[in-house]
Amino acid sequence: MPGTGSSGGHVTIERVSTTTTVDRAFRAALYDDADATLDTGASLLAADPAADGELALRGEQFVGAAWRRGWQPADVVRMVRRELDDLHVRLVSALILKEAGQRPSPEPRWTAQLQELDPEPPRVPDRFSYATAVLELYRLLLRLPALEPLDVPGRAAGPQQPESRMLTRIRALLAKAEATGYPEEAEALSAKAQELMARHSIDEALLAARAHTKDAPGACRIGVDPPYETAKAVLLDAVATANRCRAVWHEPFGFSAVIGFEPDLEAVELLYTSLLVQATAAMTKAEAAQRKGGRKRTKTFRQSFLAAYAHRIGDRLRAAAEAQVAGSEGDLLPVLAARDMAVVDHMERMFPDTVTTRLRGVDDAAGWEQGTAAADRARVAERPRSGERPRLP
Repeated sequence: MPGTGSSGGHVTIERVSTTTTVDRAFRAALYDDADATLDTGASLLAADPAADGELALRGEQFVGAAWRRGWQPADVVRMVRRELDDLHVRLVSALILKEAGQRPSPEPRWTAQLQELDPEPPRVPDRFSYATAVLELYRLLLRLPALEPLDVPGRAAGPQQPESRMLTRIRALLAKAEATGYPEEAEALSAKAQELMARHSIDEALLAARAHTKDAPGACRIGVDPPYETAKAVLLDAVATANRCRAVWHEPFGFSAVIGFEPDLEAVELLYTSLLVQATAAMTKAEAAQRKGGRKRTKTFRQSFLAAYAHRIGDRLRAAAEAQVAGSEGDLLPVLAARDMAVVDHMERMFPDTVTTRLRGVDDAAGWEQGTAAADRARVAERPRSGERPRLP
């Protein structure tokens, strides 16, 4: 307890040290990657249960700092999953949910990302293991770099509207496509979903133009997870292009930033997720048939399959979308041209310097043929398309 005393006319003041256990543990462990320093910090925390509250509060502060550097909940969880393990994912999910409870979510996608987090608290065998995992997580959070801030797509002011009947129907078509065991049916359903998405986008564009609403493009991030990230990034780029968006791949962080108007971003998120499920199922089935025939296939077969699928399905998605434009009224083309220009301008402001990357390991002829055949089953007209590569910041 603080106190004062005097001796020979001099006054002495005793002070309580403001250095906490958490401060000492952080100094020992957070700014050094060595295992020995991690053990030192974990030992300090494990020996002081009274420090748990402050330790959790510091974690919420690290999460808040990640938001200020441009990260979103799904981005942070994805990065933790890539670099650490399931225990750390549970720890960061708990921190994010706790921090989110102290303020309203900034926009609907943020809310949706929070709803996808697992609320179950992590289980650890002992205090030392818990402290070690927390410090490993905090090391990662502390080192997250700044990202390009995402602008929420512009909308007319007013309360958020419930999902349209069109989007509900699109979701139902894609759910059927994922559930069916027949590739031809799956891809026909996906093609129909693309037609409806294009029609929905056209209707929204015309509505915004006629109402003179302040509609503007924005961006979202979509995970591109291993394995075969490059082929998956090409698939996402194909889906984005077909839906009047642009995609820029951040390979080190496991996501692509997709730039476009809100109805088109919704379409890209829905269709990419569904097509990835379908492509993976078709690839697994094709590879099993190859093995049954006595021919072993490797990583190159799967990479080649997914690359060919992405290239071919991009042709078909664009053809389906363009068929909707061709059948629309005359004042549509200037509206779409203006929106396309706005999307490109927005992308160039966000990412003034991008480079292209090449697909590597796409040299298995059987994989390419099987992937092309899987995408060819879609019942839409063919259209030649130049092979675009994913853009990287």
